[in-house]
Amino acid sequence: MATEPPRRFSRVLVANRGEIAVRLIRGCREAGLESVAVYSDADERAMHVRLADHSERLGPAAPSESYLNIDAIIAAAHRSGAEAVHPGYGFLSERGAFARAVESAGLIFIGPPAEVIERMGSKIGARELMAGAGVPIVPGETPADQSDAGIAAAALRLGYPVLIKASAGGGGKGMRTVQAGEDPRPLIQGARREAVAAFGDGTLYVERLIDRPRHVEIQIFGDGHGQIVHVFERECSLQRRHQKIIEESPSPAVTRDLRARMGAAAVAAARAAGYRNAGTVEFLVEGTGDGARFYFLEMNTRLQVEHAVTEMVANVDLVQAQFRVAAGERLPWTQEQLIQRGHAIECRVYAEDPAEAFLPQAGKLLVYREPAGPGIRVDSGVVEGDEIGVNYDPLVAKLIAFAETRDGALARAAAALRSFPILGIRTNVPFMLRLLEHPDVRSGAVHTGLIADHHAALTAAVRPPLEAVAAAGLGQPAGSPNAAAAIGDRAGGAAPDPWNTLRGWGR
Repeated sequence: MATEPPRRFSRVLVANRGEIAVRLIRGCREAGLESVAVYSDADERAMHVRLADHSERLGPAAPSESYLNIDAIIAAAHRSGAEAVHPGYGFLSERGAFARAVESAGLIFIGPPAEVIERMGSKIGARELMAGAGVPIVPGETPADQSDAGIAAAALRLGYPVLIKASAGGGGKGMRTVQAGEDPRPLIQGARREAVAAFGDGTLYVERLIDRPRHVEIQIFGDGHGQIVHVFERECSLQRRHQKIIEESPSPAVTRDLRARMGAAAVAAARAAGYRNAGTVEFLVEGTGDGARFYFLEMNTRLQVEHAVTEMVANVDLVQAQFRVAAGERLPWTQEQLIQRGHAIECRVYAEDPAEAFLPQAGKLLVYREPAGPGIRVDSGVVEGDEIGVNYDPLVAKLIAFAETRDGALARAAAALRSFPILGIRTNVPFMLRLLEHPDVRSGAVHTGLIADHHAALTAAVRPPLEAVAAAGLGQPAGSPNAAAAIGDRAGGAAPDPWNTLRGWGR
């Protein structure tokens, strides 16, 4: 492989918002690079805008007119003098058209090549490529007949239960489970409608439904000099609506032998794709121990939301490595130099109501106090007084706990969540506390259906004393007569019932 020439840059436009943009802007600062924030009208005073060296308005709040507007982002890069663009994760990060537009504009795209994004963006094409590279894939079929009847016939040939999935899908969109005895046609039609609305592509494929699998992903990284490494695994089985909520590394179910086999398969997948920069190969794992079987699920051609747990256990900085590889440099580590130590757990704090099907919430953060302490990292893009709006993803913050052992990391994560008061909106903090204390989570016996199986128990309300909540949120002594009144003072009115804003806080 030809050696990639150096491509120097000193100013980076971050084409994203929220905690993603904050993480990358701080990474720019650590690398000695200037940062450019972009913002919609809804984000004019957002933290990522305040932190950046420069900022550029994109347009109205609607994502289609701001963070998804390729022309507006390219124009902002030119106006600001940026030489490189980092897409972050979400929005345009996995759009080959965006990567191509950035490069065509004479800018450096801090991510994989456009053709790789496009190649791996099709689940059908990716499956075919992986099969050719010897990477195990879930048994399935992409019928040439894409009619409802053609998809139903493919499901019957494969044998129920099956998953109907969108080729261009992600995040659980365009996906339906069909059980034996069900009429598949309404589910096929629903998957197709959702796929067209979300991705503009209604192509579907069918794959065998693996009962209670684990979702384990491998962090991969490639440079322009032919080197590709894996940076170990992340356990991502705790999901709601097919979206991850708690991730950890190492996986409690991955043995040394299984880790070696999955890592080798992930590197083979990356080589087959012609990969460069950071990415993730996701697998479904069936069974336990060295005899467990794993199957390729998809490749995410970007940095992941949960990259922090890998950084903590491998003692690496993936964002700094992204900058170096984009500049044409070699990876800063070889496979032999990468080692795992300790255990890290990430909890995604969302503005949502778990008891109401995880319905997103909006409102003002009347109280927002991030925990701190040994082994605790919080990646966020908000401060107290900010508004959580309705236009974007309701992720508020990521809380990451690190310790020498898994039990230690679980204990630190739970303690930090109890010291993370958020008032003004409902959040999933109480839900995650219960999840962390669930016997199957404590033992590591997790699977992708665990939350659905135990949803009622995990979301049952617990109501602690009002003044205990006030004390936690406002730093008042637990028995203080002023604690409840302090909430009213901060809210600018009478003391509200915190259970209208935070369900099940505390113990």
